[in-house]
Amino acid sequence: MTLINTSGRPFDAVLCDLDNVIRFYDLTRLARLEQLAGLAEGTTTKVAYAPETDLPLLLGKIGKEEWVETIVRGLVGEVSEPRARELGTALAEAPFRADDEVVTMLRRIRQHMPLVLVTNATLELESDLASLGLSDLAHHVVSSARVGVAKPDREIYEIAAGRAQTAVERCLFVDDRLENIEAAVALGMTGVHYREPEDLRKVLALALGD
Repeated sequence: MTLINTSGRPFDAVLCDLDNVIRFYDLTRLARLEQLAGLAEGTTTKVAYAPETDLPLLLGKIGKEEWVETIVRGLVGEVSEPRARELGTALAEAPFRADDEVVTMLRRIRQHMPLVLVTNATLELESDLASLGLSDLAHHVVSSARVGVAKPDREIYEIAAGRAQTAVERCLFVDDRLENIEAAVALGMTGVHYREPEDLRKVLALALGD
């Protein structure tokens, strides 16, 4: 666990990332299709998550169908257009699940302080949370696609702290990406680099007195 406390004071709100902390995607089918296409595993995600491809989706400027078409254009040349579309669609429609252990911890902490999800997400976030049974997990959800700004831009952290009605230096920020944590810490938040549930359990125990 990487815990960076810039204030030395207890935190009064938890701001938590969604993907790779709470939600995890199953890319098994995509990997199989890449193998069949003679591509290295991860080729599709490399194209799909390049800033010029991904950012318009995360800022709510395009939907998933347009995102898939951008992926197709990035893959054509390596594979045929039909195969590229199959790969892009497999990524866009990849099944996902919630980590029950993390969800349980967050449901407990929200009984004691504001919990805000802060996520770079698509316009489908609300329906995704509903499908996971997590619409009521957090007190507030700050989605990049809804607010028009994405992590690690400082504005999204300020929006989240505002929703929590908590000063930024009294917020705990949890994310799996170091660049996002560093941006939060630069604002005075306490940052936790999430890699496994134990990272979250340890820091929440400080607030709960466990």
